[in-house]
Amino acid sequence: MTRTLFAADALLPTGWAKNVLLAWDDSGRLTQVQADAARPSGATTVHGPLIPGMPNLHSHAFQRAFAGLTEHRAEQQDSFWSWRTLMYRFAARLGPEPMEAIATWLYAEMLEAGYTGVCEFQYVHHDGDGRPYADDATLSLALLRAAQRTGIGFTLLPVLYQTSGFGGQPPNPGQHRFIRSTDSMLGLLEALKPACDAQGARLGLAPHSLRAVPPDALRAALAGLDALDASAPIHIHIAEQTQEVDDCVAWSGQRPVAWLLDHAPVDARWCLVHATHMDAQEYRRAAMSGAVAGLCPTTEANLGDGLFDFAAWRSHGGAWGVGSDSHACVNAAEELMLLEYSQRLATRQRNVGADAAQPQVATALTLAALRGGARAAGRAIGGLAPGQQADFVVLDAAHIALQGLAAPDMLSAHVFASHRTSAIDAVWVAGQPRVAAGRHALHDQAAAAFVAARSQLLKD
Repeated sequence: MTRTLFAADALLPTGWAKNVLLAWDDSGRLTQVQADAARPSGATTVHGPLIPGMPNLHSHAFQRAFAGLTEHRAEQQDSFWSWRTLMYRFAARLGPEPMEAIATWLYAEMLEAGYTGVCEFQYVHHDGDGRPYADDATLSLALLRAAQRTGIGFTLLPVLYQTSGFGGQPPNPGQHRFIRSTDSMLGLLEALKPACDAQGARLGLAPHSLRAVPPDALRAALAGLDALDASAPIHIHIAEQTQEVDDCVAWSGQRPVAWLLDHAPVDARWCLVHATHMDAQEYRRAAMSGAVAGLCPTTEANLGDGLFDFAAWRSHGGAWGVGSDSHACVNAAEELMLLEYSQRLATRQRNVGADAAQPQVATALTLAALRGGARAAGRAIGGLAPGQQADFVVLDAAHIALQGLAAPDMLSAHVFASHRTSAIDAVWVAGQPRVAAGRHALHDQAAAAFVAARSQLLKD
């Protein structure tokens, strides 16, 4: 059965269009996107601009539960590394039920904030003592259930984590819930594939970082992944911190991104998460590889990571997308706004994210982040076009920041002049309404379960 929707204004891959008719099939795949169309009888009509749903390309779901709890000085000079120590303490207390409750609320939040899909970088695998659960996939399955309940699109990326530092340093006690052998990881992927396929989720692999995965293990894991699915997405944390860069140079004589490009088959399947600290050659080579830069502006600001050189990346045609990572903020438009503002501060210029095709900054950033995020997710979620999934967001034309504006200016006001979730009216995923009047159907129930789970974790 074909379903239809009509929008007076819609953001298509080529830009804004008028009187757009969308049709999709029972699987939630768009079969028609026609501009300058007459509104057919019986078609649902939206009362605000229609924009494509944004993929969130980097998430650690459990970290939402301690967002805001590390904003106090723990050391004379706090950094990512002192934050990580606190994160390990929290991760040590998680069980399957709290994990599912936290993720369910987070994914409902994401949908309300304009994300229609998420790539979950899942590295808490074992019980509190570091032992595998009776069902080795227990915590990953909890995340899959949370995604299914909320209706968010899902890419599951189990994390391979083996060492605490370059050169095969043994893991520290805070990492014992993360550690897996390469064979164990490949077994987990095989066990998870049927569940992912049944749910319509995509399964990939996340070597945590070069410091956490030795070269031999990286090669073996990639070979095993290729045998399972040669097109599966691959995500890796890289060059997030200057200390990581210095340690990699001391170990190998190369910077992290340069080492990866020389020793792994980096291509369009890869997402280089953060990639904040690259030199000119790394920017050029990584961009030309086809890899997606996974930018997480609010988390990178929260952790004091540093600034990505957006102009250098784009000068080489680099693909990029956004993620909420540690979830200090859960808001698709906020990530775009902070990315733009960080570049304005760095360059002392305005409207940095605009391009020749799209002079409107919010439009240009939305379309670019959508393309990169879809590639990183490994799913057909690249915008409002036939063959793509029917994922879209309806902006509230009656919102005070948007009233009386043309559609491109409404998107600009949504990103730069509203509270950024307040101007979202409705969200659809795979042709199914998931958010109406700004609220997810599970909002109250999921929020209460989240608060209860967090309270228990803080008590233990």
